[in-house]
Amino acid sequence: MSTEINGHVSANTDHRGIAIISFFHPAQNSLPSALLAQLAQAITDAGNDDAVRVIILKSEGDRTFCAGASFDELLQIKDKESGAKFFSGFAEVINACRTCNKIIIGRVQGKSVGGGVGLAAAADYCLATEAASIKLSELAIGIGPFVISPAVSRKIGLSAFSQLTIRATDFQSAQWAHEKGLFNEVYADIVALDEAIDTLANKLASYNPDALLSLKQILWEGTENWDQLLNERAAVSGELVLSDFTQQALQQFLKGNR
Repeated sequence: MSTEINGHVSANTDHRGIAIISFFHPAQNSLPSALLAQLAQAITDAGNDDAVRVIILKSEGDRTFCAGASFDELLQIKDKESGAKFFSGFAEVINACRTCNKIIIGRVQGKSVGGGVGLAAAADYCLATEAASIKLSELAIGIGPFVISPAVSRKIGLSAFSQLTIRATDFQSAQWAHEKGLFNEVYADIVALDEAIDTLANKLASYNPDALLSLKQILWEGTENWDQLLNERAAVSGELVLSDFTQQALQQFLKGNR
């Protein structure tokens, strides 16, 4: 199949040492397992590249940043093992961001759902547009945002995470996400967003890389157990997806999208 069907991940580093890692999928930038694996590897590779000074993590297009996990794959899960493997995809990306040796700037140009919110939370500093509303919809289909919850709660706190999770069918605005700490800066449109990101990335690329590495380590203090924690959370979600409630909810979703 073509990349238009499968989506793709790309990574490029310019002369300033700014690496841009981007992903695309035609289904609103959702992320199937293959793309999650490629994204995690691209982040790890950039972190290990001495030529890279700072990383920009983005999706392509001018609307949805990331619609979360691929529903096509979610509907194919038939046992606990494959369920745990499915949900571990976002765990691998979050842990790649966490252990990466470089500061990661998140660029969120549009809506984020589920795992997309987790990606924004995994960035060290996140900029967004006013159109970048967010939603954690997992409870509505009988599972929960368990894999991404440590990353999201770390940024916005338990109370805001509870609101975002329990109000599973409601989008919260980019301004709400800014007030809670998920987004560090919010801009009126994509042009202003990209100007701000380029300015910030250029400044960071000029700083002492050893100082940036030390900062990165401080920012993620206390998360050393996440390799195990996030995989445990993936196993919980992998089991829940097999429940009668979730199977029925997924079937209703399927019927509504035929």
